[in-house]
This record gives sequence, structure tokens and C-alpha cells, in this order.
Amino acid sequence: MVLPRKAALLSLVAVAPLALAGCASGEADAGPSTSAETIEVTDNFGTQTVPSPPQSVVATDNRTFETLADWGVELSAGAVALMPSTNPYTEDESIVDIGTHNEPDLEAVVAAEPDLIINGQRFATFREDFQSLAPDAAIVELDPREGEPLDEELKRQVTVLGEIFDRQEEAEALVADLDAAIERVTAAYDAADSVLAVTVSGGEIGYLAPGVGRTLGPLYDILGLSPAVEVDDASDDHQGDDISVEAIADSNPDWILVMDRDAAVAAGDSSYEPAAEVLESSEALAGVPAVEQDQIVYMPADTYTNEGIQTYTEFLETFADALESAR
Repeated sequence: MVLPRKAALLSLVAVAPLALAGCASGEADAGPSTSAETIEVTDNFGTQTVPSPPQSVVATDNRTFETLADWGVELSAGAVALMPSTNPYTEDESIVDIGTHNEPDLEAVVAAEPDLIINGQRFATFREDFQSLAPDAAIVELDPREGEPLDEELKRQVTVLGEIFDRQEEAEALVADLDAAIERVTAAYDAADSVLAVTVSGGEIGYLAPGVGRTLGPLYDILGLSPAVEVDDASDDHQGDDISVEAIADSNPDWILVMDRDAAVAAGDSSYEPAAEVLESSEALAGVPAVEQDQIVYMPADTYTNEGIQTYTEFLETFADALESAR
């Protein structure tokens, strides 16, 4: 535990005579203590005791990769195969790649000898494996919790990471940026305008339901958006629920919000169909207000593999720009 400044100074004064006596008697100077400081943080599983600063960090949660890279956190190992190419960690050959959640090389974590594992999202199911393979490591998981507002959960995540890595000011700035972007959208949005959220993958359009749909679904509640259409028994599947272009046309949305799933994982494939081409070239959608008035807003290209607070802030700023221009 870190001592308050006054207590720390008193402690130093108390031990100074002892240190001098040791030197005078010819005893060898033992040098600085190698024992690590620790702090306590709260994650999804309660209170975790974390080394401060951690010496060997493993990261598997996509939502944290951009933050950790921006803060200059060195990784010993991580799910590099899941990182977007926009992240500098993908160019760092010193990081041991433990692969994807579909075929993970969990044993690689042992060699990294981590004292901190930042786990979550696609790797959340491997928590017990990490506990077994790295019993001395602190494991911190900060996935957005079910039933909690997504914006508050994203802010909680970076706030805790800021405590761990002594980046509180940077974390506060990220929180402020997200809040400001949300405020801009809510100030510019007219509740009379209907909004449809979709994901596009393999040339197919999926419906992202208000509240539950992947990435965009939670924004309906956060921003107070009016749904253009609602589907019974909608899921949170990453490919969305089936919806035809005819159903989209019938819903006549004023705005369409889009996550291009393949832009993050298949943009280099010859068969890749950008979401913009799928939506904007559709004859069935030609008369929809969102298409006619160029009111289709796309999430950042790397969203599917980079769903952290920066991703949402960037998208909300883009949405706010569009709303303000449409006034």
C-alpha cells in the first residue's frame, strides 16, 4: 500500500539512522527493495490485488488494446491475432501471440510469467484456464456488465485501467471525450427522426435491435433514439437478425447507423463488399430518406475488433457532425 506523503517522510526519517549505522559498521548496502507495491481495484469479480506497476502484462480483451497501446503499456503476450491492423502491437514482434479465442495457445501465457492478465470479451470463457496456468497473476476483467449502460461501463473500464497503470488523467480525458460526444448527439438529434441500426457482412444486412443488438443496439437508450422498426425476439448476435431490404424500405428510416463487420476482418479479400456499396446501391432503398438525404453513418472500419471507448467516441463524433449538418 502506498503511504501518504507525510507518513512516508516520517518513515524515512526514522530509518535513516539505522541505514547510516549499517554503512558505518562496514555492512554491504543491500540496495533498493525488490518487493512490489500493490493496489486494489474492483472488476467484474470483486476486489483484485494488482501489482503496481505490473512487470509482465498479458492482454486479451479487444476493448482495452487501443487504450493500452496509447498509454505505452508493454505487453509480454496478448491476443495479437484479434487486434486490428491499426494497433501498433501488431508490429511488435516481442509480444507472444496467443492467437484467437477459437484456437488459443493458452500455454504461451506460462512462458510470459505474467503478474497481470487483462482478460475479457472473446477470451472471457478462459478465465479459469488462466487462473490455473498463471496462479500468481492478478486477473482483471472489465467487460461491460449485462443490464448496465454501455457508456458507463466503457468509462468504468478505462478508469480502472487508469488506476492500474497510473494513467488517471488520461483515463479522465477519455471519459470526458465520450461524455462530450454523447452530449453533442443528444443536443442535435430530433426525436421525430427514426433510426435503423444494421450490420453488413458478406453482402448481407443484419438488424441490430435497440437495447440488445451488437455495438449499436445500446446507443438507442443512451442517445434517446427513436427506432424505425422493432423485431420480436431480437438477438445480440454479431451478425444481427435477418432483415430484408424491403423491410428496411418499409420502415422508411430517416437515419441508418451501420457497422461494417467485414471491414475489420475481410477488407483484403477479393469478395469483400463494403457496407456502403450494399446499402447505397440498393434499388429497393433508393427512396428511403436516409439514403436520399445521405444520412447513413458508418462506425469506424475496425469496430468489430476494436470496441473500446475510443471507437464509440469517434463514431458519436461522426454522428454528431452529420446531425448538426442536417439541421
